[in-house]
Amino acid sequence: MTTIAFIGLGRMGLPMARNLIKAGHRVRGLDLSADALARFEAAGGQPVRDLAEAVRDAEAVVTMLPQGSHVRAVYLGADDGDGVIHHAAERTQFIDCSTIDVETAADVAAQTTARGFDFVDAPVSGGVGGAEAGTLTFMVGGTDLAFSRAKPLLESMGRNVVHAGAAGTGQAAKMCNNMLLAISMIGTAEAFALADKLGLDRQRLFDIASTASGQCWSLTSYCPVPGPVPASPANRDYAPGFAIDLMSKDLHLALDAADRTGAETPLGSAARGLYDQMRDEGHGGLDFSAIFKKLSKDL
Repeated sequence: MTTIAFIGLGRMGLPMARNLIKAGHRVRGLDLSADALARFEAAGGQPVRDLAEAVRDAEAVVTMLPQGSHVRAVYLGADDGDGVIHHAAERTQFIDCSTIDVETAADVAAQTTARGFDFVDAPVSGGVGGAEAGTLTFMVGGTDLAFSRAKPLLESMGRNVVHAGAAGTGQAAKMCNNMLLAISMIGTAEAFALADKLGLDRQRLFDIASTASGQCWSLTSYCPVPGPVPASPANRDYAPGFAIDLMSKDLHLALDAADRTGAETPLGSAARGLYDQMRDEGHGGLDFSAIFKKLSKDL
């Protein structure tokens, strides 16, 4: 049994923490939401009041936070000494599962490592459904030692745990993957929107494309129209497994990185524009596959 501090019990963090509890670990949880803490406690976790209480004698700290600024504040703190590094025991394993920019992840890793901690950036793919089922993919950046220490805990929350390389490369893998996902989802949705105009039955298109050269995850696992894939959000009025707000955020991270490195990402830029439009029109809470509704003029 490992004592774990889990900070950030939102839509992804809470089911991930539950899976650690199910695996037999002792988990302390910290979140700004009283409701999240209550649900965490009902699952067998121990709610705590502050960072110091959360990390005291913990062998590992797992974070799932919205922005890089939150990650920096939680781990490094401010001038008053608040922050995980000021309260954790030496050699505590730090695992940040947030999706943030590469530079912040690498800087937090450098500063925590200098203080004697092992840190990995381990963003996830799989959405809320994957978090609940324990089937997430973790893309992990960090040293070989930090990865080997983090891997058993990550395997309690996910199915695939991949070492991407040095600190920050987990975040690099996540933003590249999600830019590709956004582009492929838009292409899939465009194909179905065109098929509707041409009078081609949606199921027939699915049956053909899923066994032909158009096959992709956005089609076969997460089809953006109701019917062909019963588990897809399209069959639940696009209730989010991965919300448009989050896809927009990830595309901004990817395109900011492209700007800094001089990478050419014309389709990524177009995808960001479309998802930003949906967000700005008030649809940010829908699943990102609802891009079909925009392309078919159903919003």
